[in-house]
Amino acid sequence: MPKFVYDFTEGNKDLKDLLGGKGANLAEMTNLGLPVPPGFTITTEACRHYLEHGKLPEGLADEVGAHLADLESAMGKKLGQSDDPLLVSVRSGAKFSMPGMMETVLNVGLNDESVHGLATQAGDERFAWDSYRRLIQMFGRTVLDIDGDLFEDAIEDVKRDRGSDHDGDLTAEDFKDLVGRFKAIVREQAGRDFPTDPREQMDLAVKAVFDSWNAPRAILYRRQERIPVDLGTAVNICSMVFGNMGLDSGTGVAFTRDPASGQQGVYGDYLQNAQGEDVVAGIRNTVPLTELERIDKASYDRLLAIMETLENHYRDMCDIEFTIERGKLWMLQTRVGKRTAAAAFRIACQLLDQGLIDIDEAARRVTGDQLAQLMFPRFASRVDGVQKLTTGMNASPGAAVGKAVFSSGRAVELADRGEEVILVRRETNPDDLAGMVAAKGVLTSRGGKTSHAAVVARGMGKTCVCGAEELDVDVKSGFFTAPGGVTVTEGDLISIDGSSGDVFLGEVPVEDSPVVRYFEGELSPDAADDLVKAVDRLMRHADTRAMLKVRANADNPEDSARARRFGAAGIGLCRTEHMFLGDRRQLVEKLILAEDGAERQAALDALEPLQKSDFEGIFAAMDGLPVTIRLIDPPLHEFLPDITELSVRVALAGGDADAKDRRLLEAVNRLHEQNPMLGLRGVRLGLVIPGLFAMQVRAIAEAAAARRKAGGDPRPEIMIPLVGAVQELEAVRDEARGILEGVRQATGVDVPALIGTMIELPRAALTAGQIAEAAEFFSFGTNDLTQTTWGFSRDDVEAAFFSRYLELGIFGVSPFETLDREGVGRLVRIAAEEGRKARPDLHLGICGEHGGDPDSVHFCHEVGLDYVSCSPFRIPVARLEAGRAAIEAADAASGMSGGSDSR
Repeated sequence: MPKFVYDFTEGNKDLKDLLGGKGANLAEMTNLGLPVPPGFTITTEACRHYLEHGKLPEGLADEVGAHLADLESAMGKKLGQSDDPLLVSVRSGAKFSMPGMMETVLNVGLNDESVHGLATQAGDERFAWDSYRRLIQMFGRTVLDIDGDLFEDAIEDVKRDRGSDHDGDLTAEDFKDLVGRFKAIVREQAGRDFPTDPREQMDLAVKAVFDSWNAPRAILYRRQERIPVDLGTAVNICSMVFGNMGLDSGTGVAFTRDPASGQQGVYGDYLQNAQGEDVVAGIRNTVPLTELERIDKASYDRLLAIMETLENHYRDMCDIEFTIERGKLWMLQTRVGKRTAAAAFRIACQLLDQGLIDIDEAARRVTGDQLAQLMFPRFASRVDGVQKLTTGMNASPGAAVGKAVFSSGRAVELADRGEEVILVRRETNPDDLAGMVAAKGVLTSRGGKTSHAAVVARGMGKTCVCGAEELDVDVKSGFFTAPGGVTVTEGDLISIDGSSGDVFLGEVPVEDSPVVRYFEGELSPDAADDLVKAVDRLMRHADTRAMLKVRANADNPEDSARARRFGAAGIGLCRTEHMFLGDRRQLVEKLILAEDGAERQAALDALEPLQKSDFEGIFAAMDGLPVTIRLIDPPLHEFLPDITELSVRVALAGGDADAKDRRLLEAVNRLHEQNPMLGLRGVRLGLVIPGLFAMQVRAIAEAAAARRKAGGDPRPEIMIPLVGAVQELEAVRDEARGILEGVRQATGVDVPALIGTMIELPRAALTAGQIAEAAEFFSFGTNDLTQTTWGFSRDDVEAAFFSRYLELGIFGVSPFETLDREGVGRLVRIAAEEGRKARPDLHLGICGEHGGDPDSVHFCHEVGLDYVSCSPFRIPVARLEAGRAAIEAADAASGMSGGSDSR
């Protein structure tokens, strides 16, 4: 029979798959001799069994009972014992941190008898009854699924009767009254009495934690953070220690470095006479952790020593939860801390300089997604004509502008309409996750840097300002009041600066971030701040380790030049159809309307010099680097007016309709297709419309010859789109070679050009061995390859049912965002292997949007592609991930594991 329960003394930090992150790290701290309350962990295997079969695994109850007996023996008291009760917390703990997304129940073991024993032992009746009402409140909300507002309303009623606004003014009698009211709520809402048997309380709490793995907010968070759905959560049962036993007690959260900036120092929040949930929920405003030195210097000094021990042991920034019970410090949790993108780069380089990690590990500690966040615009340094309302805590950096909204549901509703919003709350709770995901930023009037809003926003890279205490937020009425009597209602535009904590009324202009200026070459690392220096240091190392080159998807000289500044090693996709827009569209119309060969050739002759000029500019920008040019791909009707609009115009004009409009309508109807994506496009256009591809190839060759004569080094690559059979490619290739030779003879300049194809049809992938005999390179067009493999029309399905597929877990993430390894990836792997078998020197690349997606870049490295190609702005992201992929592959080959996953 498998082992489902582990004592904290039995585990270690490497057992996160089995014990979850919390359980593994509690065990690790226990092994280090740190003050951890005794307890045990129920494994993720037990959770998976429960979720799959709807019941707890056989033998689990007995195993829990044995570990509970050991815990009772160690503590010298029994769970719920009437005169001196052992109380426990029941807390979730998945492999990856999911702050607030799953359930916790504290003070398990209290009932009408043991509350008196707790009062006697603590010498504090108020504390005991407060703890009891907390248990019923948490148990009712999390285990019995009772609306939490019912309990909060009861608290407000009691405070109103007492004439107070603060929980701290409530007496033991008030809490005793609340216990009675809470029991009545449970009886009315759940149809049963609150369970007084301590073991029943614990068992029901365990099941509630398991069930919370599939709570809507947990599912949404996993989807947002790309956490696998099948991991399950562990459950940690830990003997209670109390931070709410008086002013010599308290609770807090600490970071070994600033999670927002990465700066070294003492960071965190502390609350006297409180339990841990009070800090994380942000319901009460905390004091800075440094205040603990004044309040309890002995505990403060001990905490700093433990923080140093943990950071040196984990070799990373740690996030710590602790409680002080009557002067005694207890460690309740540690984990590798969530951090902002800027903090990630700074901390990686700090730890490198301290000798705790090497340069490869430093590169593993940062991600392409984090780098992308650093490239987002920030608010301009000068803000004129915009009113500053207040300054809160700079909880998660960034610049966010949007309409103020005061509920999660409203944020989702407006965001779905394409509107940008800022979610404004007194404090957030886990049920606000959907609104936080939808919003551009989050603003709260309560809570500190360790509140729910701050921790979740940092993890998502979402701009957040917390603890803006000068704002009086009325969530129900949908407005907040700022100093000076300024009122902001729903729909008013506000701007929040997560770097400074400033809040503005109106829209603040933005400017390029320092990191973008560095990539543009405008800012030297030597003259920049420590963040840009860290980015430069890790990017240079990533480039030295990368096996994959990174090219750009660029269609004009300006984008090409920017891509080169951003580190592109060439162009992987130049879409020639983009050169036919604007004023040139009329020339394409003439081509389509041509009634004979002479008219068609005239239209092509008019287009050719324009194409040549475009190519010359791109070759100049990418001098000495390869430029892959895709011949025209989309169906020609896309260059004609909309069929509905044109039909209406002709119908309304009747006999007076313009002759050209009539001809255009005739052409539109002739070219109309039921499924244009699978119709007359790509290579089929070149074979059906005489001279079209020939004109483009000639323009490429002549532009390259002109650049060569001017002293340049053009390196064109001609890519034939949508090939499904080698015979299609051979026909176009032979024509292209003839044109290239003709230009060589006419100009006296030899410009070698590779001729290859785009692999974007399953048949092309499956017959890649044949196609490689006629192609000098493959470029995987994974946008269309995904559509044709799945049978999707992207424009139709994303709006129609993708959200439902994500909810059902059919997708973990959209296959258009991250490459589908099992399906599309399998075709890529087959084509790469078969193609290289037929032609060992075959060049392989990818030019779909996946080329800038971090996970897809790692896949391309695994398959052995030569390059990825992406939009200019994503080039630094792909460069970093190419280096990280090589480092991780080398580590895997040598049996090493590294990196620090702060999820």
